Amino acid sequence: MWTELVTSLPGLAAFQPAASEASLDRCASVLGHPLPEDLGAFLRESNGIEGEYGEGLIWSVERIASENLTLREDSELATLYMPFDPLLFFADAGNGDLFALLPRIRRPDVFVWNHEDDSRTWVAPNLATYLEWWLTGRITL
Repeated sequence: MWTELVTSLPGLAAFQPAASEASLDRCASVLGHPLPEDLGAFLRESNGIEGEYGEGLIWSVERIASENLTLREDSELATLYMPFDPLLFFADAGNGDLFALLPRIRRPDVFVWNHEDDSRTWVAPNLATYLEWWLTGRITL
């Protein structure tokens, strides 16, 4: 489903082999919560996807775990920004801004975190729409 959705959209996208269940379980364990259903389903089809210019449209499960752990545990970042714990970052915009889901409240909406002003702004109602809007240029940052 996910690969068909992305290939039907404009722009080039590079898919990776599917993530293993073991890597998905490790990620959930590291994060302390399961991945949102849609994100897990996507990663089971492709362990990440890069856009035409190398931007991470959706990161690999390993990068999701690593980036989120770093942001949540960095004491210097904690003095500069609001807490990152409610957010699950899964992609980057290529300019320092990051896309996130809110897994702990089971809300499918996608938000963008602005690294310059620490704002968190709604950009799409779900992961599928995020991919569509990002690849068609409806999301602009």
